[in-house]
Amino acid sequence: MSDKTAAMSGQLRADLVIVGGGIMGLWAALKAERRGLQTILIDAERTGSGASGGLLGALMAHMPDRWNEKKQLQFDGLLSLEAEIARLEEESGLSAGYRRCGRLIPLPKPHLRPIAERHSREAATNWCQQGRDFAWSVMDNSPYADWPSREFCEAGAVLDAFAGRVSPRALTAAIRAGLQQTGRVQILEGAAVRSIDAARGQVWLADGSAVGFGDLLVAAGVGSFALLDAIGPALQKSLGRGVKGQAALLKVDLPAELPLLYLDGLYVVPHEGGHVAIGSTSENRYDEPFSTDTQLDALIAEARALAPVLKSAEVVERWAGLRPKAIDRDPMVGPHPDHPKIHALTGGFKVSFGIAHLLADAALDSIAGQISPLPHSFSLAHHVSVAVDRARGEEITEIP
Repeated sequence: MSDKTAAMSGQLRADLVIVGGGIMGLWAALKAERRGLQTILIDAERTGSGASGGLLGALMAHMPDRWNEKKQLQFDGLLSLEAEIARLEEESGLSAGYRRCGRLIPLPKPHLRPIAERHSREAATNWCQQGRDFAWSVMDNSPYADWPSREFCEAGAVLDAFAGRVSPRALTAAIRAGLQQTGRVQILEGAAVRSIDAARGQVWLADGSAVGFGDLLVAAGVGSFALLDAIGPALQKSLGRGVKGQAALLKVDLPAELPLLYLDGLYVVPHEGGHVAIGSTSENRYDEPFSTDTQLDALIAEARALAPVLKSAEVVERWAGLRPKAIDRDPMVGPHPDHPKIHALTGGFKVSFGIAHLLADAALDSIAGQISPLPHSFSLAHHVSVAVDRARGEEITEIP
């Protein structure tokens, strides 16, 4: 009997059902398989086809100043990702396109120099952990010719040794291959989840079939918010929304040792195979979520000015998609306050690829009854509370 037939006959069930096969859901499925959990992974289209199928793949830490638990969490995630990917590549036999390439940040204005030097001193403490030491080096010029153009380096440049990059599509493909090799996680693709029946422990699919769960992990990116909104408490404000991002892929052969470039929200990320990814916009208002437009044209033009070697590079792909942003910005992880068997793993926005493996472990620890190591602001309960408070605040302001 096929998975689809089993679902239609009501016979499909697992200890853990994961809704969403993006980077969050894939890591959760792989980690669950390693823990011996009977798992079903459901995706409305195919694994890695949503926001996780983008182009950029920049892995950048927060600034090393004003250290706090969130910055420590991201540091731990970006550091441990190196070993996680090495294990994944060995198990799957595929490359994830990962490299700790570093990041160059031009300093176009004089007032930025003392700020960068302060960050250098702070990195000497905050980025020196677990036997590793990553420098934030302030220099007068880039060590690479025209990378970036010197016109952007009036006050010098910063070389951040901690940053890295990964191919989003190669990473999701490697995780998928790892799952297929074990054969212990059932993957249902083309199976859109219509609703969650918390009382019966089932998810209903668009074709009218149901899949039963012991625990449910909602990791469907932007689609997670509507599913979680619908199971209560009654919210007048959604738990999150999609932020549109546009990116492009250029074809150009560059030296393998080049770091990625970053300036005022513009990323230029060299990848394997003679490709460079450029991104990304962050659009809260849009009419066509999956179409590219003049905003991407402007971004490409900015990248060509920043890195003159890209001026004649061919644009081989233009991409647009929606990234999930939870109502209080932080990722949303953990059990629902009213439904302890339903858990969230979404809302990563720009940090998903760097810490998804860490968040997946935290979600599975919570399912196993362990105390979450994540900041409280990451919890689903916190986001529900924020949604309720903001809705009440809007009601108060509307009273005449």
